Amino acid sequence: MLNFFKKNAALVWAKNHVQKTGEFKKNSEKNQEALLLSLVQTARKTLFGREHDFENIHSIREFQEKVPVADYEDLKPYIERVKKGQANILWTDTPEYFAKTSGTTSGSKYIPISKEGMPFQIAGAQSALFHYIAQKNNADFVNGKMIFLQGSPEMEEVFGIKTGRLSGIVAHHIPAYLQKNRLPSWNTNIMEDWEAKVDKIIEETEHENMTLISGIPPWLIMYFEKLTEKHGKKIKQLFPNLQLLVTGGVNYEPYRDKMEDLLGGKVDIIQTFPASEGFFAFQDDYTQEGLLLLTNHGIFYEFIPLEEYGKPETRRLTLKDVELHKDYALILTTNSGLWAYSIGDVVRFISKDPYRILVSGRTKHFTSAFGEHVIAFEVEEAMKATLEKYPAQIMEFHLAPQVNPAEGLPYQEWLIEFEKEPENLELFRNELDSQLRKRNTYYEDLITGNILQPLHITPLKKNAFHEYAKSQGKLGGQNKTPRLANDRKIADLLEIYKL
Repeated sequence: MLNFFKKNAALVWAKNHVQKTGEFKKNSEKNQEALLLSLVQTARKTLFGREHDFENIHSIREFQEKVPVADYEDLKPYIERVKKGQANILWTDTPEYFAKTSGTTSGSKYIPISKEGMPFQIAGAQSALFHYIAQKNNADFVNGKMIFLQGSPEMEEVFGIKTGRLSGIVAHHIPAYLQKNRLPSWNTNIMEDWEAKVDKIIEETEHENMTLISGIPPWLIMYFEKLTEKHGKKIKQLFPNLQLLVTGGVNYEPYRDKMEDLLGGKVDIIQTFPASEGFFAFQDDYTQEGLLLLTNHGIFYEFIPLEEYGKPETRRLTLKDVELHKDYALILTTNSGLWAYSIGDVVRFISKDPYRILVSGRTKHFTSAFGEHVIAFEVEEAMKATLEKYPAQIMEFHLAPQVNPAEGLPYQEWLIEFEKEPENLELFRNELDSQLRKRNTYYEDLITGNILQPLHITPLKKNAFHEYAKSQGKLGGQNKTPRLANDRKIADLLEIYKL
């Protein structure tokens, strides 16, 4: 009886929620400008607001004139003051949380999450599930067990501000109606040794009625592989009622074939786009590509054409200015005190009614040692098209330039961990090169102009990326190895795992 009530309540909530979201989908452009001016008005007496003349900002244009695009290094002096417990610096109060993330130039980053911003982190995930339930007209999964992959929910305090990984912070805000069904246990979640943690998760879940599993694709694959090795069965045989996977953090498509093989049966997928800075988008229609941009969740968005990013004069576009199928660096202004903040992600619009995006790469993760500026979306689409013609299973790959080869012209090196190699690796290589040339005219020109030779493939041993991540102390959680690089720092470390 309780299960019947719970399922039907979820259906009613979901349909009501989806009906209410129709308004923001229709009025995104107008709502975005109103949101920005509201954020500026709220923060006008903060240190940042006084220094940037917020009192005299009454339009998007004036905001862009007075507030330059910033990265973490630019905002770090303000954040350091916030870390010391000072209020009214970037936002009107001290943050409710710091989401601690790993950086490259800055060391650990402390991303503020205000009491106004935190509810939207939860609302984004809830909205994704409600859209799925309403579209499917099925909420059976709420009566089964669910895994919400997360970092340790244990917190430290920085001058009274609770600090931890975003996924661990979110664990404290999972709705009560899902808590009884949630796995793994607290003691397992706080484990720091990732391999031991996965083994413990398997112990706690292998005999349960799992209906929803959430995590980034590399983690899901690791969990599923360990389960199949232990039981000799596909995941749908072990969990016949598994209905839904919720993923985020990286593009799911390159992992799809491997995931489907491990699952051995139909499971629906919802892709999401969360980050410490906010919950930006989710797949509101699980049957088609694209993530719905959340334009009413406390975040004002700007978009810099990728070819202009980092140059002295750049256009800062708003929703009304964007074009379909072009790549833009994503810039955020949030109700947690991030102002014109460059998050480092690249997005591509595939719809403007409503606004739907694909995450097409990272501003710092590209390969352009020779001027080709190949981005993740092009690489992943080229790989997808190649796999359709020459079937294989890819666990992971990394692309890096080889500027000074032992002989011949320079080239791009693809270090690939195959689960199952193609029957003919040379034909696979030629097709991959051809597909990339179709998607990137600069790369095509470098090949035809005899500046580069066609790409090389270096097959890696099984578990190469797992062992690499482990050696760097980046195993598990939301850690992921960049697919592209402009140097050979990662490639040289992966070389030791080549076949």
